[in-house]
Amino acid sequence: MNSKRHRIHPILRQRARELRQPQTPAETTLWRYLRNRNLGYKFRRQHPIAQFIIDFYCAEVKLCIELDGSQHLEPEQAAYDQARTEYLEELDHTVIRFTNDDVRYNIHAVADEIMKTCERLVEKKE
Repeated sequence: MNSKRHRIHPILRQRARELRQPQTPAETTLWRYLRNRNLGYKFRRQHPIAQFIIDFYCAEVKLCIELDGSQHLEPEQAAYDQARTEYLEELDHTVIRFTNDDVRYNIHAVADEIMKTCERLVEKKE
C-alpha cells in the first residue's frame, strides 16, 4: 500500500477531483499553456495541499498558481486569500495569483510570468 497516497484526506482528494471538471473558461485557457510540460515544467490541476486545493501546482519548484474571479475583490475574500497565501508560504511554497481577466486578455504575459517564476525558483534551489 502506498502511504504517500493517503496523506491527503479522502474527502479533500475527492473534492479536488470534482473541481477538475468542469473548469472555468480561465482555467481551461491557462491549462492549455501548462499541460504536457508546454512551459518545461509539470503542472497539476486542482492539487490538494494541507486543507487547501490549489488551482495549478508545480511540485518541482513548489509553485502554486491561483486564478481569481471578481469575488476575490471582496474584502473578506481578499483577507482569506492573504491568510491562505501566508500559510502556504510558511510551508515553503511560492504563490502567484492572476485574475481571470489577466488570463482572458493577456495569456502570453501570464505564461511568461509563470515561466520566469519557475526559472527563478529553480535557480534559488541550486
